[in-house]
Amino acid sequence: MQYRSRRLEALFGAPLDAVTYADIAALVNNPEAAEAEDLDYKRELLAADAKGKEELAKDVAAFANHIGGVLVVGLADTQGIPSKVMDSDVTDAHQRHIQQVVARTTAPPVRFDMRAVHSPTSPGRGFLILAVPRSPQGPHAVTAPPAKPTEAALRYPRRGASKTEWLTETDVATAYYRRFNASAGRTQRLAAVESELLQNLPESNVAHLVVSLSPEVPGDMQITQDSFNTYKNQLLTTPWLLGKDSKPLTDVRIGSRRLITHGGRANGPWYYHSELHCDGSGAWAMRLGHHVSTVDMIEFAWAEPDTVVYGLLSALHLLGSHARDRSGATSTALVKAALVEAPHAHPAGPPKPNLHPLLPLRIDGYDRSFGMRAPLSTQFCEYSYAESAALLDDLADGGPGLVQATAPLAGVLFQAFGIPEASPITRDGAIRSSAWSGDLKTSILRWSQARGVSVVGE
Repeated sequence: MQYRSRRLEALFGAPLDAVTYADIAALVNNPEAAEAEDLDYKRELLAADAKGKEELAKDVAAFANHIGGVLVVGLADTQGIPSKVMDSDVTDAHQRHIQQVVARTTAPPVRFDMRAVHSPTSPGRGFLILAVPRSPQGPHAVTAPPAKPTEAALRYPRRGASKTEWLTETDVATAYYRRFNASAGRTQRLAAVESELLQNLPESNVAHLVVSLSPEVPGDMQITQDSFNTYKNQLLTTPWLLGKDSKPLTDVRIGSRRLITHGGRANGPWYYHSELHCDGSGAWAMRLGHHVSTVDMIEFAWAEPDTVVYGLLSALHLLGSHARDRSGATSTALVKAALVEAPHAHPAGPPKPNLHPLLPLRIDGYDRSFGMRAPLSTQFCEYSYAESAALLDDLADGGPGLVQATAPLAGVLFQAFGIPEASPITRDGAIRSSAWSGDLKTSILRWSQARGVSVVGE
């Protein structure tokens, strides 16, 4: 679960994702378990009529707009203190209904985790735990029609003590100011980690793919000798290139509040470099394997579409996994992908090297039947880039959500070369197999099968 609270974990006797039915039942008549800013109880959560939908939206938005909190469904309370176990509906259908109501009655939709804790004696009954983290996207409004007239309410709830209060106009303005400031801060953080990585790349005159990420809710990876040994072993033994068994990283060392990784040779055709920061931010660069051709007396380098998309998928998975699983970052992340003909062509890149040749870059296909380049680009591009927001869970889980998050980034990169879309993947999260070839096709199809990613186009 995204939401963590030492206070509530101590009260329940376990983390929220491990709390048992007996743990929750033991809260009955415990004055220390009284409703508070971060804790609320409901005997049931029907959300079937206008009033019920409004109450549910108000409860989750109030937590998201304040410090976060937990709503326990299936406990009656007396003056805020749990007083009786009242097993509630915990079926999958009821959980889907709750998720749909929150998505439709809060704006922007409040993200929350929900867990069913089943009764050992009543199938389909038990407790529901709704864990709502503090939201960086606040303020969240309740959009459900009001069940009764409300005066001087802007429909933005916030938890206050053990009750829900409504934000004033000043409160709402302040919340929006904080949201925009936080967004600007993430943008600056993204630019900083990208720039630092570029300055640390070895001198090169060939094309690179550079991917960077900055989470909305930062984490805090702790580096000690023991943890470093663990992280180093993970990075060196995990085959993070999708669908491959090879372990491309050969070195992991410590930098200033970050882990720095390398793979390949600094002057070789393949080289990987990443910087994984303690707050969950990160940047990754790959030297692209490419071809060289001459047309109309112009010599140029060209990369194949599947090479670019494969590198982008693998990089986003690596960075998302680091942010979520190693640093503990949550929610969404701002991500950026850049494709450059050489590192110095990036606006934040290093000085132009004294290396030759420095060739312009295209993205073109390769017809293996005839051993010839299949032109796709209509123009050269020194520097193309794309930015978007993505759910960290989608990137780290490495399934259809990863493909969906990658597709718009890849599409914008390709459009800078005059190509309408990135044909190897689709925006609805599928792999287009006809756009892949050789070893990459074998790898991506193996990964797709293992991760439940649809394959189309063969």
